[in-house]
Amino acid sequence: MAAHQKGALRNRSWIVFLDESGVSLLPQVRRTYAPRGHTPTLVHRLNWKKASMAAALGYHAADPGRGARLCFHLKPGSYDTEALIGVLTQLKDFYEGGRVVLVWDGLSAHWSRDMRAWVETQ
Repeated sequence: MAAHQKGALRNRSWIVFLDESGVSLLPQVRRTYAPRGHTPTLVHRLNWKKASMAAALGYHAADPGRGARLCFHLKPGSYDTEALIGVLTQLKDFYEGGRVVLVWDGLSAHWSRDMRAWVETQ
């Protein structure tokens, strides 16, 4: 068992994996079939509307029988530090004051000065 999992087990914590992803409404351009001499044309509006989702999947370290918890957050545009602080605030409410070990990637918004200051207050 990894060191952070031992601490989670000892503290009866949730291990929560959090990640963000973005999607665009632009269609993908791919090869297709067409009659010889008639190049297929894909027509669409070129507006770069984008949506993002953050999802958190949590497992209780000391009680695996509790099952996993999944929560997610949707927003137009991209995530930045301010939006992620809002997600973490909602995540804190979702786990009702229980201990949480958060596992996430190295996105710069995760380690920004504002994020570190917010984490220190928690």
